[in-house]
Amino acid sequence: MGRIVLREGDITEEAVDAIVNAANSDLVLGSGVAGAIRAKGGPTIQAECDTHGPVDVGGAALTGAGELPARFVLHAAGMPLGGSASEDSVASSLRASLALADEKGCRSVAVPAIGAGVGGLSIQRSAELLLEVAREHLAGETGIEEIRFVLFGEPTYRIFESTLDGAKVEAQMKKLRERSS
Repeated sequence: MGRIVLREGDITEEAVDAIVNAANSDLVLGSGVAGAIRAKGGPTIQAECDTHGPVDVGGAALTGAGELPARFVLHAAGMPLGGSASEDSVASSLRASLALADEKGCRSVAVPAIGAGVGGLSIQRSAELLLEVAREHLAGETGIEEIRFVLFGEPTYRIFESTLDGAKVEAQMKKLRERSS
């Protein structure tokens, strides 16, 4: 089974097989993570997004990574352009992104706090949803060895850290209850 890693930093600097973009369904690289990808990755990423056209909210698209150190960008369409993210769309867009990563043989994937910020979800809820999807994916048939959550700023990192720690404690308690039954 693969592992989940948390890191505070800039996702555009991650040397992984693929980074996930917190995208809108029109695949317009606007602000936040998408804006950083556009600025550091160069115009070829937006040009590739334009050829894909819109994708369904909750879906994903794959492009090259331009000048970024990653091989691919997975555009997780967690919300419509100008709209808000929902819990379902955030979870679904990460699932779709991880499935694309598997199709391309990716072993390492870096993920931001999809749905938080411009998307309108709280960082806490984003953490709960994304970590659950990551755990489910790694527990199944996958070639992904590491899902690395790269979080901008210490407060966001700490929320993801406490959410991940809470899930680990909950899993341990479940095992203890099963043994004593």
